[in-house]
Amino acid sequence: MPPRAAGVAALLLVLVAAAPGLAACQDSPGEPVPIRIATGSPTAVYHAFGRSLAGILNRELPGVRASVVVTAASAENMRLVGAGQAELGFTQADVLPTDREEHPSVLAVARVYDDLLHLVTMAGGPVRSVADLRGRRVSVGAPGSGTEVTATRLLEVAHLGGDAVRRERLGLDDSVAALRAGRVDAFFFSGGLPVRGVGELAAGSAVRIVDLGEWTEPLRRSYREVYVSRDIPRSVYGVEPVTTVANPNYLVVRADLPEPLVREVTRLLMERRAEMAAAHPAAGRMSPRSAIATAPLPLHPGAASWYRSAKP
Repeated sequence: MPPRAAGVAALLLVLVAAAPGLAACQDSPGEPVPIRIATGSPTAVYHAFGRSLAGILNRELPGVRASVVVTAASAENMRLVGAGQAELGFTQADVLPTDREEHPSVLAVARVYDDLLHLVTMAGGPVRSVADLRGRRVSVGAPGSGTEVTATRLLEVAHLGGDAVRRERLGLDDSVAALRAGRVDAFFFSGGLPVRGVGELAAGSAVRIVDLGEWTEPLRRSYREVYVSRDIPRSVYGVEPVTTVANPNYLVVRADLPEPLVREVTRLLMERRAEMAAAHPAAGRMSPRSAIATAPLPLHPGAASWYRSAKP
């Protein structure tokens, strides 16, 4: 084992043993320390990103056993990390509480990339704008997902709240299947470009992605200024380019994880981002300079320590 790896292994094992929550996860003192990463749908970005990160942690942090957990995404991920049922997780910024005391057990590792809200329908169908969703069957995302939060807010500012839309609460894979089968007229999904499930649908069917650019400012006024406008160019899915609503994604961590462990996770997240970009291009958009912008969630002291040393 190289000297650096040996030193990291010894330090992490000592510190993790001192953290009651992590020590309780070990079958015996000599067992690897589990690092569970709460992600999302297997065909969405969180899962691809999380799998790549887990592989890097397993390779470069002796004494750690990282794995991914398939979830409904953002809101569920915050719950799992906050409850100590996962050590790391991905979440959209608009899911985070404005009051720090609502999640005192969760801190940030990094801002990682932006999620873009997709409103997907069949190209030959009647849905060409948000207003066309009235009275139609629409998947707004799985319960506990960031998609559901953002889509619900958009429908509210578009005066389509309540029963104005016949809502289904489906994850990405089920939404794609329902649109193909005609069980829904459209679906929302929030993810980094490209979303594999949307790409696979577009490759085999004539689809339309609805322009949502006009709703960024109403969302900012009614909710938070985290929302921005971003483009989905033709090159991503081979369909007409649109502007849509986006908001940042964060990698979050249990607040009680030892500082040196989180420092090493942060280092690998930043230093191996080119490798993670091979798993999904969204990971390549990270940088130490932008990663520190995690308001309203503070950085974990271990993450803050690495960024200070790197001088982003």
